[in-house]
Amino acid sequence: MIQIRDKSKCCGCAACVQRCPKQCISFKKDSEGFLYPEADASLCIECRLCEKVCPILQEPHSHIPKQCYAAINPNEDVRKNSSSGGIFTAIATTVLSEGGVVFGARFDTDWSVIHDHTETLEGLAAFQGSKYLQSRVGNTYQQAEKFLKEGRKVLFSGTPCQISGLHHFLRKEYSNLLTVDFICHGVPSPSVWQQYLLETKKQHSIEQITNISFRNKSNGWKKYRFTIEWINHKKEKNIFSEFSYQNIYMKGFLKDIYLRPSCYSCPVKPLKGCSDITIGDFWGIEKILPDFDDDKGSSCVIIQTIKGINYFDHLKIKTVEVKYNTILQGNPSLEKSTFLNKRKKETFFRSISKLSLKDNIEKQIRPSLYQKTINKLRKTKRRIKMFFKSKFQ
Repeated sequence: MIQIRDKSKCCGCAACVQRCPKQCISFKKDSEGFLYPEADASLCIECRLCEKVCPILQEPHSHIPKQCYAAINPNEDVRKNSSSGGIFTAIATTVLSEGGVVFGARFDTDWSVIHDHTETLEGLAAFQGSKYLQSRVGNTYQQAEKFLKEGRKVLFSGTPCQISGLHHFLRKEYSNLLTVDFICHGVPSPSVWQQYLLETKKQHSIEQITNISFRNKSNGWKKYRFTIEWINHKKEKNIFSEFSYQNIYMKGFLKDIYLRPSCYSCPVKPLKGCSDITIGDFWGIEKILPDFDDDKGSSCVIIQTIKGINYFDHLKIKTVEVKYNTILQGNPSLEKSTFLNKRKKETFFRSISKLSLKDNIEKQIRPSLYQKTINKLRKTKRRIKMFFKSKFQ
């Protein structure tokens, strides 16, 4: 029977919940807003399937990527609405054209994030774009299994731990399954996100949110913006837009204050995931492949399996083959988990009901006296270095 004694040992993939034959496992939300499985001992038959499908208990092994690319979708509209180069849409479109089914993450009616599936091109739009919070997988592993057994091609996309959870849930290989994950920094608390939305609605007198983009490219791919489109009580359309480094929710996320505990010791790093293809932003491409960069979004693609190679080779996209270490330079999250500042994280969640989210986050990301001193010394050192450089040139 699954028992969570250490929360860092549960990624919330829901494989155990969906595989239990007696349905005696359910998800419960903890004080940080994350979901964890709880088993009803009175219904448990000790089959231990929940433990057998847990991706963390199975101790995955690292592997070597087969091929790596910089890639761009030539469809400008697709790339505009994608976080990076629009490669997920290219893969998904191919699967749908073959009568397949695509699973991905979309916003729910309350702007939380859930996993869902589509069998149409129109349905893909909801899966486009990054969504920086943990999605609820629901029963999508069971749905995917049903389609696979029917002989349908299935593309399942998600975080590396969600893909690992799917593979362990299935407990066998399917030739008609293609899995795609992305370079993951970590998943923030859904409860913190809901608090952010609540306070933002109140601040701007928002009656109804009509669209949210974590990666709006109106100022380019490298200077992406966080935007909320909304209407007020007079039915007037408005838009709230900030650069990501200005947005308070993004500040807290990028400072790793409210990530899921397992993200600080990710069970599928380095390269322990079992997806066929990994995609992400090709940060630093302007230095590596300047002719490939137009600031509209470029993807890095890491092919993990022969199946991934076969699918990728048939895509109608622009590619340049690169080395894995070239991608790693701009994406250290490929191999490294985020750093846990236990004191700041605990202080943040203790204060969550006492302070506004803005005040709470700003309090935690404010540099300490020690850090201020170090920063000042570094700045002084740079100035002295520049002074002597200019003086003796």
